Amino acid sequence: MAQQVLVLNATYEPINVCSLQRAVVLVLKEKAEVLEHAARKLRSATASHAAPLVIRLRYFVRVPRHESRKISRRAVFARDGYECQYCGAGSHLTMDHVIPRSRGGRSSWENVVTSCAPCNLRKGNRLPAEIDMHPRSVPRPPRPDVFISVAAPRQPNAWLPYLAKAG
Repeated sequence: MAQQVLVLNATYEPINVCSLQRAVVLVLKEKAEVLEHAARKLRSATASHAAPLVIRLRYFVRVPRHESRKISRRAVFARDGYECQYCGAGSHLTMDHVIPRSRGGRSSWENVVTSCAPCNLRKGNRLPAEIDMHPRSVPRPPRPDVFISVAAPRQPNAWLPYLAKAG
């Protein structure tokens, strides 16, 4: 797997994960600065540079609010801690619309939860009150660090101080 680099906005807010190649290009074009680097060196015919682990953009970039970011199964599962929001199971996970789409429910962060296949099948197209199945936590847009953990499940220790500030 290619090395991934944490990208921080000019305000030190984590905004993305990119490839090592993309990070090097941003640094060489002076669009970003290296905050943390690996012991490993990148060499060319004329230069040697430490491989970046964390870079910070030199200019502020407007990123979409987390509520408007696209919903994905992986992001919903990460937000809900990879557990069924009805019974707590951690296997055979699916996405469930709390208010079913057939009953006018939208595909929004506030209406989608992680559900195991048996609970999803049992709930069907009924409302939570009709079958007495309520999610354990209120569905809401995920924190910014959820998108980072989805993009990079294994995170180097050098990233932790920057992610802790965001959480």
